[in-house]
Amino acid sequence: MSVDSSHDPAGPTGSAPLVLRGRVVTPARVLDDGVVVVEGASIAWVGPADRVPAPWRVPGEAVGTLLPGLVDVHCHGGGGASFPDAADVETARTAAHEHLRHGTTSLVASLVTAPRDVLLARTAVLADLADAGDVVGIHLEGPFLSTDRCGAQNPDDMRPGDAALVAEVAAAARGHLVTMTVAPEVPGVADGSGTADARADVLAALVDAGALPSVGHTDASAAQVDVAVDRAFDLLASAPAARSGRLTATHLFNGMRPLHHRDPGPIAACLAAAARGELVVELVADGTHLADDTVRAVLDLVGPGSVALVTDAMAAAGMPDGDYRLGPMAVRVADGVARIVEADGSTPPGGGAIAGGVAHLLDVVRNVVAAGVPLEDAVLAAATTPADVLGRRDLGALVAGRRADVVVVDDALAPVRVMRAGAWVA
Repeated sequence: MSVDSSHDPAGPTGSAPLVLRGRVVTPARVLDDGVVVVEGASIAWVGPADRVPAPWRVPGEAVGTLLPGLVDVHCHGGGGASFPDAADVETARTAAHEHLRHGTTSLVASLVTAPRDVLLARTAVLADLADAGDVVGIHLEGPFLSTDRCGAQNPDDMRPGDAALVAEVAAAARGHLVTMTVAPEVPGVADGSGTADARADVLAALVDAGALPSVGHTDASAAQVDVAVDRAFDLLASAPAARSGRLTATHLFNGMRPLHHRDPGPIAACLAAAARGELVVELVADGTHLADDTVRAVLDLVGPGSVALVTDAMAAAGMPDGDYRLGPMAVRVADGVARIVEADGSTPPGGGAIAGGVAHLLDVVRNVVAAGVPLEDAVLAAATTPADVLGRRDLGALVAGRRADVVVVDDALAPVRVMRAGAWVA
């Protein structure tokens, strides 16, 4: 890899720069011969190689394609470690580092539905991990979900909406709770509008806690989702500390009532809300959860600015086929696909629900590009849009002033080197 890190002369800000030359993917376009200048932990300049201001020196050799550090807002684990099963910070850090070394420089750690005490204990562990800077937030996928759309989660642990439990989880998260997946039709989730205590439902409790509601694992009608989205959007608009003005939809299509022309359900409602600029839809575009045609259609309909590509990865990401855990559920990975199995190892009727992903986010980007999506759109949906969900204007793009998170990839979009906050990752 060829870079210029000379201390003589210094760049315009007075510190020694690191100059990276290659094909540069910005939010607006791809620079075939571009330069990213890093000073300290920040990006100092981005632009065409023939316009680099003096006295920065342009290397004669390109290093590859330069992407912003990717941002995954839905990840349950990797490297053999599972966030829902991590009883200590070091175990959880193993999962975070597995994704970091593959280009995900900002990761939200996701839990699954579990009993109250387990949720609070695991949230506290992840809060310590967030305090240490290894993850950028916490996502709870449950427990206020539809048992009819439980997917790879334990329906016995699902419960009616409980605003008090939301407050307890938020306290355990110590400011790091980013999102919670909820089913709008579950009692107590979206009941507050028009009641005597309009702040008593889960939607209001999440916004009060500085977190975003995320529609998912739901059997709701389109009308029920519309009501919940309208209420959550209004609550976020009136919340001075909201990290984003848009709520999200957890892995659109997966864990939802299917789309039907006489019963559009949550999918149509979420797509319409995304098109209106009220919601960001997650897509697990790993080639297993969704057909490539579906991914292209959604990106064409709502644009990459309203799509967050996610992994929904579990412990098997970066690991060989075999048996793993996802919270209380036994999972078997075969031919790169994770599915629920019975406790005795047998396959449930119907083949077993898909139990999360096994890809890194860069693998998802590669799959989306191979499906015909422009590279800049795929990167926007894997970095810039999810950074917006987090409310982090310092992440997710190769733009001057943002944190120096850079992923160098080869022509096949495989990782070559990863930088976070101006330092190369070991």
